[in-house]
Amino acid sequence: MATGWAQDGAVQDQIDDTVDEAVQRARSRLPKGESLTHCEECDQPILEARRKALPGVRLCVACQTQLDKADQRNGGFNRRGSKDSQLR
Repeated sequence: MATGWAQDGAVQDQIDDTVDEAVQRARSRLPKGESLTHCEECDQPILEARRKALPGVRLCVACQTQLDKADQRNGGFNRRGSKDSQLR
């Protein structure tokens, strides 16, 4: 199905690219290496259960929660332009 001047399958290509980038971004953020005993940000102890559950952890739960909230506000964008931009 053609949509305006876009090639067939262009919308699906945009969706696939967005998903691939999100997966790649998530994989790059997985912790690596040995877990820290104290948080990098606030220097509070990181619970042993957290260190065992998530090898390579570097932040306490509170600091990780703040980081995740900040990332949600800044994350993602819509590759598809609005109808107005397509009509210009």
